[in-house]
Amino acid sequence: MGKKQKRLFSRTIILIIIFVAIGFTFYNAFFNNSNMLSIGDKAPNFILNDLNGEKIELESLRGKGVFLNFWGTYCPPCEKEMPYMESQYQIYKDQGIEIVAVNVDESELSVKKFVERVGSLSFPVVIDRGGNVLDAYNVSPLPTTFLIDKDGVIVDVITGGMTEENIADYLESIKP
Repeated sequence: MGKKQKRLFSRTIILIIIFVAIGFTFYNAFFNNSNMLSIGDKAPNFILNDLNGEKIELESLRGKGVFLNFWGTYCPPCEKEMPYMESQYQIYKDQGIEIVAVNVDESELSVKKFVERVGSLSFPVVIDRGGNVLDAYNVSPLPTTFLIDKDGVIVDVITGGMTEENIADYLESIKP
C-alpha cells in the first residue's frame, strides 16, 4: 500500500468512527428514553438535607401536592423564578402544597450565597450531593419541575423557566 492509500484508509476509518459515535449519541438522546419519568409514574422517593441540616423525604410529603424544582446557581431562568416560587409558596403552603428546590450538586457555600442573593426562601432548599436524585428523575435541562399529586404520582413535567402566573396555575393544579 502506498503512502496516499494508507492516509486515505486512515482517514476513512476515523470518519467511520466519528459517524458511529455521532449516531450513537443521537440515538441515546432521542430514542432511548427507558429511564425517563413521565406523567402517571410514581415519583421516586429520596431523602436529602436542607440548608439547615433537616432531612427532607419525599414520602413524608404524601398527602400534599409537591412542586419539585431542580435548579442550579448558574442558571438564569432558575434565579428568575425563585422569587416567584417564594411568593406563590406564601399563598399555597397552607393549602396542602409543598415546594422543594433541589440544587444539582453544587457547594453549600454557593447555594447559600444564591439563596441570599434571591432573597429569603421559606420552602426547603436541598442539595443533591452526587446527583443521585437528578439521575433518578433523569433531569435535563435546568430548570425542570415535577408536579406530584397527593398520592405521589407525577402529573406534569415542566422544563424551562416559569412566570409567576405559570407557577400559580401549576400549584393550583396539584392542590389536594
